[in-house]
Amino acid sequence: MPINFQQARAAIEQAAQERAVQGMPTARFASPSVEHVSLGRGLRVVILLVLWAAGSIVSLLLGLGAGGLPAAGITLPLGVIVSFFVALYLSHIVRVAAQWERGVVLRLGKYHGLKGPGVLLVFPVFDSVRFVDTRLLTLDIPHQQVITRDNVPVRVDGVIFFQVKDPERAVITVQDYRFAVSQYAQASLRDVIGSMTLDELLSERDQIQSKIASVVESRASTWGTHIDSIRLLDIDMPEDLKRMMSRQASAEREKRATITKAEGDRDAALNLAAAAATMASSPGAMQLRTLQTLDGLGSSPSNTVVLAVPVEVLELAKALAKARGAP
Repeated sequence: MPINFQQARAAIEQAAQERAVQGMPTARFASPSVEHVSLGRGLRVVILLVLWAAGSIVSLLLGLGAGGLPAAGITLPLGVIVSFFVALYLSHIVRVAAQWERGVVLRLGKYHGLKGPGVLLVFPVFDSVRFVDTRLLTLDIPHQQVITRDNVPVRVDGVIFFQVKDPERAVITVQDYRFAVSQYAQASLRDVIGSMTLDELLSERDQIQSKIASVVESRASTWGTHIDSIRLLDIDMPEDLKRMMSRQASAEREKRATITKAEGDRDAALNLAAAAATMASSPGAMQLRTLQTLDGLGSSPSNTVVLAVPVEVLELAKALAKARGAP
């Protein structure tokens, strides 16, 4: 792993430790796995032993001279020693690539071919091979300090999901495709978020992620890589701005509650007015309503209701009042 990528990882861990000391929530970043795991070590050992045994038997049959370290009392047939080094070289020719790996072979410094998966024949001294992982890879975007279009400072981090589509270009075109993709994504994230307001950043996260991914993809495709997606993990704002937004949200909810209560009072008043008009237009409606009220009051044995003035007397008083007022 390059030194610059290690320095970036150390900076991320230091920032996480500072946030932990301050009591702030910290994000867990994934560490990249080893790019290549040797799968042919056991096979090379078997080939070495078989070739050495075969070469030793041939040398003994041919009766080659003795060698070794006579001064130390170690004497071996010369053919056994030669066969060991020959078998050692031949065993290192065999390399094994996993199903998800491709080997970019350089012969005397020039691109020779793309091999794998399975058994590869790579001749030491003349050839060198670099294994490339073609699975879906993950890279962290560390916290980026960005100023939005309305001059609000925010800290944003995210994660990149990408895949190597052309191992030849990924190895030959760019020095370190992992670090290049990470750095280009960070720059694109700052450019895209810097052109938006805070409200757009909080409400249009999907559009922002798609826009950043398309910008990075346009450049990463020339490096033989494909950007699957870019996701924003955390958007951190200053504490005073968070408090103001909380008060704004509380005031907005209080406003909606007041409006809802006022609308309920208005509807209740309209219904009461309609009920009063209905009872006024029907002679027996008020008497029925009075009886319903009395029934509600007298549902308990402890309540005693006494009518001082009968309803019929009230009706008679109304009739007399109308008769007096008539011409």
